[in-house]
Amino acid sequence: MTAILTPDELEESLRAHAKQYHSEHPFHRRMNAGQSTPEELRGWVANRFYYQMNIPRKDGAILSHCPDSDVRRRWVQRIVDHDGVTEGTGGIESWLRLSEAVGLTREEVEDSRHLLPGVRFAVDAYVTFTRTKPWVESVASSLTELFAPDLMAERLSAFERYYTWIAPEGLAYFRARISQAPRDSEHGLEIVRKYCVTPETQAAAVAALSFKCDVLWSMLDAIDQGYGNR
Repeated sequence: MTAILTPDELEESLRAHAKQYHSEHPFHRRMNAGQSTPEELRGWVANRFYYQMNIPRKDGAILSHCPDSDVRRRWVQRIVDHDGVTEGTGGIESWLRLSEAVGLTREEVEDSRHLLPGVRFAVDAYVTFTRTKPWVESVASSLTELFAPDLMAERLSAFERYYTWIAPEGLAYFRARISQAPRDSEHGLEIVRKYCVTPETQAAAVAALSFKCDVLWSMLDAIDQGYGNR
């Protein structure tokens, strides 16, 4: 019989997935080293938008399954962060402004004309996961945010240093996530530590995070194949 992990041991097991995070992907490493072409950056931004626009949908799926009102009251902030409270605000809007800053139009990003099949498949698989799995597993899958603040800080620094042709105001999304991601990951970790108290639920939480890492990595595989090394 598998031993039950303490909350600290479970957290350690989750944090060990940092090595699987997409920050280690060759495409991402080249981007942060200033080696990406404008075409590669535009391809990444256009395809990543599909992920951004689906974040509120996956969070809505988690909310629809969650029986804990305290969790719901806090989790709904994630939807507000991305959709905004009024038109022209929120993370999705910030990503559209990034799109314009790298030379894309809103229309071509929003209509998904540049969306690669592999990216669509990976993102759709993630949304389906959150719609069909127990809500705590879906929360665990979101814990890639544990690794996001460092990534965002490094990405922002790289863009400001190497890609000076991108207007600074186009980088607002990265600046916002540096503070939002720690708050979100702290809440997600709190939930997993509280609810995953059996070998089965702990193993499911670790597997869910591994799956999410695979989703993000697969997206970059598709983008790298579609735009890299041209």
